[in-house]
Amino acid sequence: MMRWTMPAVLLMLAACSGSEDKSQPEDSAAISPMQKAEPPAPAKTVEPAIDADLPDGADETLAKVEPKTAGDGQTIPAAIRGRWALKPADCAAKKGTDLTALTIDATNLRFYESHGELTRVRTSEPGRIDADYKFSGEGATWDRRMQLDLADGGKTLVRRDQGEGAAAGPMRYTRCT
Repeated sequence: MMRWTMPAVLLMLAACSGSEDKSQPEDSAAISPMQKAEPPAPAKTVEPAIDADLPDGADETLAKVEPKTAGDGQTIPAAIRGRWALKPADCAAKKGTDLTALTIDATNLRFYESHGELTRVRTSEPGRIDADYKFSGEGATWDRRMQLDLADGGKTLVRRDQGEGAAAGPMRYTRCT
């Protein structure tokens, strides 16, 4: 009986020791220079976003609006507040007939038939805000993330919506005087 037990024990020991990692060469001389060197850290460069729907030079205008300083993180930046319209003619239209007008105060976006209340500021600078809004209008409510950027020295507001039901491209508003 002892004859059969000894080989069985040796087989079990051999099976247990089979978990050794054989992917690494044993001799360090056999390791190639590429295996010895650590991979370089990825370069951290930020490429400017290019929006094909904006006219040439709009990206430079957006960057020149104001220096990048943090807003208060709780309100829409003062430079963005005011009355805007997709059609400049709507700036002079009577209230209720100004279908493309947008009025912005510290925490609200007011459109012709809807109202958005600021719920979360994601990023904010003097001429830019990326935030979430809770909207209501025409008997419905919905959430929308919007990015608002000033362009053309503050004369133009570029609005980009994100999420379900968002407008496909940027919308350019003219500041009403």
